Amino acid sequence: MPKAFCMARRAGIFGLAALMALAPVTTAQAASISLIRDAETEKLLRDYVTPIWRAAGLNPDAVALHLVNDPSINAFVAAGQRMFINTGLILEADEPMVLIGVMAHETGHMAGGHLTRSNDMVKKATLAQYASIIAGIGAIAAGAGDAGMAILTGGSQLAQRSFLSYSRMEEGSADQAGAKYLKATKQSGKGMLLLFEQFRDQEALSSKSQDPFVRSHPISEERLAALEETVKASPYYDVPDSPESIYRFKMVQAKLHGFLDSSQSTMRNFPEKDQSDFALYARSVAYHKIGENAKAHAELDKLIAKHPKDQYFWELKGQIDFEAGDVEASIPSYRQAHMIDPAEAQFELALGQSLLATDKKAYAPEALKLLKDVVEKDPETPFAYYQLSIAYARLNQIGMAELSTAKYYEAVGARRDAVGHALKAMSLLKEGTPEWLKAQDVAIANKETRDQ
Repeated sequence: MPKAFCMARRAGIFGLAALMALAPVTTAQAASISLIRDAETEKLLRDYVTPIWRAAGLNPDAVALHLVNDPSINAFVAAGQRMFINTGLILEADEPMVLIGVMAHETGHMAGGHLTRSNDMVKKATLAQYASIIAGIGAIAAGAGDAGMAILTGGSQLAQRSFLSYSRMEEGSADQAGAKYLKATKQSGKGMLLLFEQFRDQEALSSKSQDPFVRSHPISEERLAALEETVKASPYYDVPDSPESIYRFKMVQAKLHGFLDSSQSTMRNFPEKDQSDFALYARSVAYHKIGENAKAHAELDKLIAKHPKDQYFWELKGQIDFEAGDVEASIPSYRQAHMIDPAEAQFELALGQSLLATDKKAYAPEALKLLKDVVEKDPETPFAYYQLSIAYARLNQIGMAELSTAKYYEAVGARRDAVGHALKAMSLLKEGTPEWLKAQDVAIANKETRDQ
């Protein structure tokens, strides 16, 4: 979880990690939502779901996976091959197979064509626009139907069908597909069955009392019976989660509890007498949140001593120092995380930001190289474009700084600002160069979208 919490709060947004830079979408009746980033959680989810995507005939590199900071148990997919997982689902799942089962089910919706795929606006939507849609759904689920539909129909031009409830037929189809993918990957479907059984009795409740998963995924006795028959017929029904999978899952849960729960709650659930890796991880975050960084480091140093090649412990160590204002001290920890896992874009972003935060021009070329790599790997990370603009400006490459700023505004859905900075970049860059053409593309695309 790189450097997000303190900076995000100052920026008026919320994140676990290196910042999507999405402004929360709200109305008087609808609570804001947060799309958040965390390299460890995302890696765990991708490791779980990638074999399932492959079994479904999907290209894992083409599927975007997003974390939603929401305590409710829910997951859903959207057009453009995007899968959204609520933090509540991760925290409330008793074992990995429950989470894996839900992702298999959602993959069934995706591979089954249960989404509106033809709408060009959906395919080109920014994450900021998706955030607007999610907020609208939240308002409808909370009973503020008028406010929710106003967001869905007015806040963006995305196709509503791509987010609304599935039919019972589509739910049954997704169940069977999910069970098929789990069997193909030699995994048990017991987790999916257990979760759906948990929600079985909620259909008799009013919509306001139902869990969000039930509202968008109607469950019936017939559907459960069919799923149970399929799942129990699999030769892998009794195959348990591996010890490694359980350990990683519990570590992610501990980190999320540390960041998302109150520090008092974390200390209560992970008391000092508990010296397990999970408790040390959760407490290190909780101590950091209340400014007791010496204690946070003490807990984290125990973990690093036991697992010196765990990149996520080094990442958190860097975050603690960075957010405490000791930017120079954060750099070696972020370097270590990046050295262990050089392919992780969030580590590159964290290190690049720390280098720039020293205000030392000598660090700017290294930061620029890192940040250019980030936007190449993860072009939907607005904060990376923001940092990239700083690196270019520090090296007096103002045209490229303006282009990066335009890309930042494009990524957060601020079309007018994107056009303005793109035009400024075009005035500073040499006409006809690849960079000039990129600026022109941003100007044209955002003017067209803005005017529609």
